[in-house]
This record gives sequence, structure tokens and C-alpha cells, in this order.
Amino acid sequence: MKNILILPLLLGLAAIITGCDKKPEVATPEANAKRRIVIGFIGKSLSNDVFQAAQSGAVNAAKELGEKYGVDVEVEVRTPNDEDPTKQAEAIEALTRRGVDGIAIACSEANTVTPSIDKAVGKGVSVLCFDSDAPDSRRFAYYGTEDISCGKRVVDELAKVMGEKGTIAILAGNQSAPNLQKRVLGAKEALAKYPDMKLNEPGVFYHVETPEKAAEAVTSAQNANPDIQGWAMIGGWPLFTADALKWPAGSIKVVAVDALPAQLNYLKTGHVQMLLAQDCYGWGTKSVELLLEKILNGKTPADPFVIDPLTVVTAENVESYGKNWEKWLAK
Repeated sequence: MKNILILPLLLGLAAIITGCDKKPEVATPEANAKRRIVIGFIGKSLSNDVFQAAQSGAVNAAKELGEKYGVDVEVEVRTPNDEDPTKQAEAIEALTRRGVDGIAIACSEANTVTPSIDKAVGKGVSVLCFDSDAPDSRRFAYYGTEDISCGKRVVDELAKVMGEKGTIAILAGNQSAPNLQKRVLGAKEALAKYPDMKLNEPGVFYHVETPEKAAEAVTSAQNANPDIQGWAMIGGWPLFTADALKWPAGSIKVVAVDALPAQLNYLKTGHVQMLLAQDCYGWGTKSVELLLEKILNGKTPADPFVIDPLTVVTAENVESYGKNWEKWLAK
């Protein structure tokens, strides 16, 4: 009888002792910390304004999309000062060793960077190309302009403002860049449609992709070939600097790619008849978005070629278009 009474008492005492020893659960800082995502960003060159705009887009997207996805996103910029595919490859390898989650790159030369891209992917890094692709690499997607169509569009619009007659030249940037090679091809294909237009000989002018070198190339080519009546600029490089076009406004027709703030003044003065704006700010924002979807949700685009449309900017809409940059490049 005594045993029957004592047993419940002992069990109750044990429960009390156990309860006293048990500490309340306290959330640690580590438990509450957001996941940190690091994205490497590699443009072609820091001296090219389009990649500064893209970088700004990437940094802004990291802040905005980090809140949306509930993570902390850091963008680590490894763009070389000047175009150098070897330095780009080295940057990919350094970012891979650092253990980044993803990399966005605009390839200056696809063959040089492809092995480094493939190594990064092999170690679990998600890689996206923007602006200039490495199509034979293991990158999961490309975001940017459809380059052959872009080259065609530049010449088609130039033909309109020239009345479909006259001699033209093509300003073509880096001869090794795969995206620019395609644009030149598209420009030549479009020119074949216009029997009263011809390409000046040599016709295609390559140069280092800085505003100063591009402006020098245009001035030198025009002085050596005064019969050039129109320029198809498949990149807007010389227009990133002031007073690059050394002729009276409208005397030589120009259609160029991109519509950064520095370029817009050439529309206002009449030295340029049309700009075809690429989504260079969106190269950054869209790249970060696509990378986060891949890293966090395992999602890739149904079509690995994600194409952004060109936006026409002329003297008629230059003021309204220019206001976009107040937001895009706000400090």
C-alpha cells in the first residue's frame, strides 16, 4: 500500500526537477539572420558608360529583390578597367574561389572566358551572360539584344533618314566581341536590300571601346573617306563624349545604338537622327533577377535567350526618355 502511494509522488517530483533544468528556447542571431547571396558582376570595361549603367542596375536590383526574396544580396563588381577577356576569365576564377552563388558577365571574347565559365558551373556557381554571349559555355541563359536583328535595324533606320541612297560606314567596336560580329553581319545583310546604298571601302571601322578611341576612329575615317554620307553605329561609343562628330548638324546622317544621357544631346543638336536604346540598365536588374530565380528557386527561363526589345529615341521623345535616367542612375 505504501509503495502504491509513494510511486506517484516520486514521478511528480522527477517531472518538476526535469522541468526546472529545461531552459527556455531563445532565438539566436544566427537563426534570425537572412541568407546571404553573393553575385559577381563582370562588364566589359569600367570606361564604357553602358556597363556603368548596368552595374547601377545590378546594385539597385540587389536591394529591391533582396527584400522581395527575403535574402541579403551583395553584388561584387569585377569589371576590368579596359576590355580584356583574360582579366574577365581571371575574375570568374577568383569569384569561384571566393564561393559566390552566381556570376553575370558580358563576354569581351567568348572563347577565352568559356573554360572559366564551365569550371565555375562545375563547382555549383550559376552563370548568366548579358549583352555579349558565350553560347557554347555552360551558362544557363543570356539576356540582351538579338544582335543580328539589331544590326539590321540600325541600317534600316539609317536608310529611311537617307532616302535609301548614299554611301555609309559601320562603326563596330571590338572586332573580337561575338555580339558585335553578329551586328555587323546583320547590318551588311540589311544593306543588301537597298540598291542605291553602298558600304564605303573599307567600310567597317573597329576600335577600342572607349569614347575617346571611338571618336578618334570616326574622325579619322571621315577625314580619310569624305564620301561617307551616313554612319551606322552598332554601338554608341563616340557619343559618350562631347563634340565627337566634327561636321555640321544633319550634313551626315547617324543612327546609333544605346541612348545614355551623354548621347541624348546629339539628338537635340541634330547631329544624330535616331538612337536605338538597349536595356543597358536592365542588363543589371534582369541579370540579378534571373540569377536569384535560379539560385533560390532552381528556375531557368524556358528559352535561354531572353531578348530585350530596342527602344526608338528621336528628337521628338528625347526629353521624356531622358527622365528615365534620373531614376536609373540616382545616387
